[in-house]
Amino acid sequence: MPPDPGRGLTPNYPFPGIRGSVSPGETSVGAHPDQVDVAIIGAGPAGLTAAYLLTKAGKSVTVIEKDPVYVGGISRTVEHQGFRFDIGGHRFFSKSKEVVDLWNEILPDDFIERPRMSRIYYEGKFYSYPLRAFEALFNLGILRSTACMASYARAKLFPKKDAKSFQDWTINQFGSRLFGIFFKTYTEKVWGMPCDEISADWAAQRIKGLSLGKAVLDGFKRSLGLNKKPNDGMETKTLLESFRYPRKGPGMMWDAARDRVVEGGNHVLMAHGLKQLSHDSEGWRMVATGAQGDRVIRAKDVISSAPMRELAGRIHPLPKTLPDALDLKYRDFLTVALMIRSEDLFPDNWIYIHDSKVKVGRIQNFRSWSPEMVPDPELACVGLEYFCFEGDGLWASPDDVLIELAKKEMGILGLCDPATVEGGVVVRQEKAYPIYDDAYAAHVDAMRKELEGAYPTLHLVGRNGMHRYNNQDHAMMTAMLTVRNILAGARVYDCWQVNEDAEYHESGNEGAEASFARPLDEDQKAALDSVRAVPKRLKAA
Repeated sequence: MPPDPGRGLTPNYPFPGIRGSVSPGETSVGAHPDQVDVAIIGAGPAGLTAAYLLTKAGKSVTVIEKDPVYVGGISRTVEHQGFRFDIGGHRFFSKSKEVVDLWNEILPDDFIERPRMSRIYYEGKFYSYPLRAFEALFNLGILRSTACMASYARAKLFPKKDAKSFQDWTINQFGSRLFGIFFKTYTEKVWGMPCDEISADWAAQRIKGLSLGKAVLDGFKRSLGLNKKPNDGMETKTLLESFRYPRKGPGMMWDAARDRVVEGGNHVLMAHGLKQLSHDSEGWRMVATGAQGDRVIRAKDVISSAPMRELAGRIHPLPKTLPDALDLKYRDFLTVALMIRSEDLFPDNWIYIHDSKVKVGRIQNFRSWSPEMVPDPELACVGLEYFCFEGDGLWASPDDVLIELAKKEMGILGLCDPATVEGGVVVRQEKAYPIYDDAYAAHVDAMRKELEGAYPTLHLVGRNGMHRYNNQDHAMMTAMLTVRNILAGARVYDCWQVNEDAEYHESGNEGAEASFARPLDEDQKAALDSVRAVPKRLKAA
């Protein structure tokens, strides 16, 4: 059975009282012709990058966006009573010169330089991120550190053979005590699956270079004055010490991109979701549904950043791979933003919460992203992020219940007195993270091959459009290559070769890569061709 036509891609605005650049009463920005060169589904970074570049190239474009207020997708900035909230945190850094140049072109005067700081919080103490093993042992105290070292020694003497799970692999490397403190709780919060069901391959990719034995040995050398190098138990990496950021949040970038599209004579249709997509001898027929009913848009090409699972159920005739696409899974999250009568509670952009006593997984400090995110200098504003699945207990909880939970957990963590909280608001983000289970790759590959074979003028872009765990700049890259293909009238570049390395945002120089695009006849490569480290579920026995 195909999904309900209104599911997933039709308007579902969960933030009453929150306002942005387009009022909820409006359904559109600009006029909306029925005949265009390219129709685009989704006004996130990929969709708006494509719309902006096609507008520059003189093509007619209409973008449909299900949200009635905000563009930018997961990179939007939500505003409430003058406070601005970044959905997930977006550092503006890219190794691609073309992406950096495009950011500067769209938003030339509004970037600020911000210090980079993220730490781990556990039982009232902060730990460096990435984790520094010797510092971690020192902070844990003598008794607990001794227990951790005994656990580590036991794991080295009696390792579990043929470790297949994240849990087994990590315990073999660090012992059960450190695994329980620094790996188990946060990993299970984020991904919603037990560590003994996550593949060991992910652990091997994700936890690179960290050596507890090396950290302890270096610590002894350091105490004797024999080693002056930083003692972090791993090869020293050059981390980003600062990053650029739009002064009013990442949504500022995508508001500007939308405005440029409209100024160029093209169209962004807000509060409109995809109802049906079909192809005939005249090209594409797209039915977009909104408050005023359905609208039919005809186009030569279609670019989709909609989740593959949702797109598959709206193409007619339905693809043979629809059952596979419907099995694709996503992880969602929500942010509870609290306004607290206090000075800033911590200097970090965000902190990771490795504490099983609370449900919160990460806490952002919005003023550390930009002072202009918080309008009142006497108030701190933090965002508590809860990872969940759409429809589960957390997701479905009323906003006032979630705000009370956030206040209570700030008190449990000792980060603030709940009595000093003066307000709060909840922001929900569906389909934030594509899940890489044991079957996802086959499902994505099957759908991709069917759609590319049957519909060469249908182009999939972005994180959810390709079910790839990409960051903002990589989503933009897929759109840039797609635009080149459309302008060339042929599939010259392979957008599926754009991906991200797990350490991409931790090191390197901004704009270091002169070009990310390589034609298919050059080994079918694009820059940054690597696999980002994401957890994979173990196959059922």
